[in-house]
Amino acid sequence: MSDWQKTTVGEIASGFLSGGTPSTSRADFWEGENPWITSKWLGDKLELTTGEKFVSEGAVKKTATKIVPKDSIIFATRVGVGKVGINRIDLAINQDLAGVLIDNERYDIKFLAYQLGIDSIQQYVAMNKRGATIKGITRDCLEQIRLNLPPLPEQKKIAHILSTVQRAIEAQERIIQTTTELKKALMHKLFTEGLRNEPQKQTEIGPIPESWEVVEIGDLGKCITGSTPKTKVDSFYDPPTEDFIAPADLGARRYVYDSEKKISPEGMATIRPIPRNAVMCVCIGSSIGKVGMSYREESATNQQINSIICGEGRDPEFVYCLLSYRSDYWKSFATFGPVPILSKGRFSTIGVPIPSSLDEQQAIAKPLVALETKVEVAEKKVTVLKDLFRTLLHELMTAKTRVNELEIST
Repeated sequence: MSDWQKTTVGEIASGFLSGGTPSTSRADFWEGENPWITSKWLGDKLELTTGEKFVSEGAVKKTATKIVPKDSIIFATRVGVGKVGINRIDLAINQDLAGVLIDNERYDIKFLAYQLGIDSIQQYVAMNKRGATIKGITRDCLEQIRLNLPPLPEQKKIAHILSTVQRAIEAQERIIQTTTELKKALMHKLFTEGLRNEPQKQTEIGPIPESWEVVEIGDLGKCITGSTPKTKVDSFYDPPTEDFIAPADLGARRYVYDSEKKISPEGMATIRPIPRNAVMCVCIGSSIGKVGMSYREESATNQQINSIICGEGRDPEFVYCLLSYRSDYWKSFATFGPVPILSKGRFSTIGVPIPSSLDEQQAIAKPLVALETKVEVAEKKVTVLKDLFRTLLHELMTAKTRVNELEIST
């Protein structure tokens, strides 16, 4: 690391720009073509190519907002302190941001932005926040942030490697977004028109495919309300080997592969377990409406969850998709109050539409589950790639891994 230069943000910056928010009572200030952003515009994407809102030339001339020339660093100094972005277009900024002007011939701006995101710098920024209500850092604090800069060719190589991983993350996130939107649209089509785009009929729960019937949730299978082993009995919780599912475990994906809390086999013996592929519905609390499926051969849930052990002629994956799609409907039957409650008795009597044919249920569930599986795979890739990014960021920025001799086309 002997060939790395120790410096500060103040020493390498060619200038700083502050920002402001034009008066919202002046409509003419917000009818221009200059993109304007707040700190919430800074996030996972490093490069900024559009604005949050647009302001006029008059707003730029008559208010505190300033236009930061493209290819500068945008750094959050108040709300969202420590967030970093690179504006690839001229951007006006609000009072929570600072524009750091950089000589792009001398420094690689992506390298600088990545380095500003490392843990040691973010910790320094967090420790130096000041303020009674809205905490932030001063211009002096921003200027004094210490940087370690390798020669420019190595800066470019490091930035290229990190950008490659970041682009891979963004590609998976796009897959998640588009697949989730496709699944939502397909669910609507299948649960309103069925497989054959058939006519609808009006029922007490609204329009459904003509060949379908309305049945009570209790007719889908055996409905079980979870319970909690006595917390004062240590042997019910030690050894913690059995899944004890709570509302927080539901919602991320179809199956609950592993619960946050565990109970012992002895604790499991005191409550009613549920088998694999039981459909779990949160019926008490702020997360009422969440749906999931049990994965292990035997699991347990707490009392906030009603589980359906699907009966003959009922496909569990179809029931899961159906109750997920209609969650806003069935959770509307909960009691009002600080803690919404949908009892097992009431939950079991709520009507839902279903095709009588098991084959049709499975044919509907198959593409929906396939799309959900695609999302799960992409989410796992995002997790792995983000871990890789954090590791590379640390290794490359501390010179524990050197790339100066690698042949990389940047």
